[in-house]
Amino acid sequence: MNGCRINFDSIEWESPLEGVRFKKFTSGKKQVRLVEYAKEFVEPDWCMKGHAGYIISGEIEIDFNGNPVCYKPGDGIFIPPGDENKHRARILSDHARVFLVEDI
Repeated sequence: MNGCRINFDSIEWESPLEGVRFKKFTSGKKQVRLVEYAKEFVEPDWCMKGHAGYIISGEIEIDFNGNPVCYKPGDGIFIPPGDENKHRARILSDHARVFLVEDI
């Protein structure tokens, strides 16, 4: 990082599951991630972490405990942490790119 700029081009991709990869920058108790999803991505468990972000491209459906919400390019995401906000993502387009800010 140079000053307050994050150079994602200099960060290696990580791929924890099939159909998803990300680049992350961590500082203190925050991290930012540039995430790319493929349609094949299957989230194995309910996520209870908080996220704030922006849909750059593609379409994503997030299931909030049985209540699906569709997100398209230009949409913002704000999900507070906790069991009452548990969620799972499903990719509706061939690919999706998302920018996320998260507490760690």
